[in-house]
Amino acid sequence: MLSFKKTYTLQFKYKIPNYINFHLHEVSFIRRFVKFYKRYLYIVFKGQKKLEVFSILPAHKKILWINISAPSLGDSLMDLSSRVMLKNKKIDLYTSKKNAHIYFNDSIFNRVYTEKNELIQNSYDLVILDSYSSRSVHIKTKLAHSIPFVGMYGFFNGPEVNRILFSFHQINLLLGYVKSEDEINGIASNLISISDDDMKIVEAIIPKKKYLAISIGGEWKYKVYEKWGDLIQKIISNNENIKIVLIGSINAENQSRELIKRFDNYQFVDLVSKLTFNQTAEVIRQSEVLICCDGGLMHAASAVNANIIALIARLQADMLFTNDAAITLFDKSDVNNIEVEDVFKSYIEMTNLFDNHLQAE
Repeated sequence: MLSFKKTYTLQFKYKIPNYINFHLHEVSFIRRFVKFYKRYLYIVFKGQKKLEVFSILPAHKKILWINISAPSLGDSLMDLSSRVMLKNKKIDLYTSKKNAHIYFNDSIFNRVYTEKNELIQNSYDLVILDSYSSRSVHIKTKLAHSIPFVGMYGFFNGPEVNRILFSFHQINLLLGYVKSEDEINGIASNLISISDDDMKIVEAIIPKKKYLAISIGGEWKYKVYEKWGDLIQKIISNNENIKIVLIGSINAENQSRELIKRFDNYQFVDLVSKLTFNQTAEVIRQSEVLICCDGGLMHAASAVNANIIALIARLQADMLFTNDAAITLFDKSDVNNIEVEDVFKSYIEMTNLFDNHLQAE
């Protein structure tokens, strides 16, 4: 079972930030091997092993990319970021309903599907399969039973990596190393497309002068900052004319209500749960600075080259960013261990850099 090494070994020849050694230390050999063996047998059982290939060739003109293993919007953006390297191909995406809306007006993906029966009449030259989990293999078998496929993560399973760099370097490997390590590291970044209609919608509702965007809420408790009120108090005390736009999804509604109630004499622009993900990315793009925790909107901000102050926990900055000029504040366990004063100082630093840049132009 030589393939077992692929569960913890990067297949491309370049190094990227990773926690592979940590994973090998924390998860027993038996547990890792059993998981691999089940996946290997399932691929054989489904008649797919003989269809696995290891290159994306010029003849592969029409490609289906199956991406259902990314559990969050941010992971989806990172895992699919390298699609820009395939812009000369005709690529369709099959993904979860939760993530599909990000790509409906995408500059690379031709069509986006979320239901298996939508693809019955389509034929492809190649499938890009996100992982060799039983779920992904099952869906591949249903959608394109006899079509050759390449793997992105393949059997690699468990270790944390910089998902953007992993995606770019893996596609580069599959294309036959068409770019050097420095070239890949230079272009590796998130990608999001914002339609003209979304730009017009956002333009009509955002402040006409420069503003600060704060992304609140979150899915994971250790990534949800509970001190936004204290930070906002410092920001307003420093500049009572500052415009603050609150953004976030439905899980941020309680926090937004609490902030609006606390600062009843201050006029927030409250856009929490009022816009689509891509529209919110446009709000971020036009902001002076975004302050946020690790999450989907942080990765959207990276995609639109925003000025970011990111509060992160457990994963270091080099695991989440590539060539971005973000200011990051890190705690090994929980963002709430990050002091408000440190966030405020970073905000002042970022705005001073922004103002000095404008004066220099």
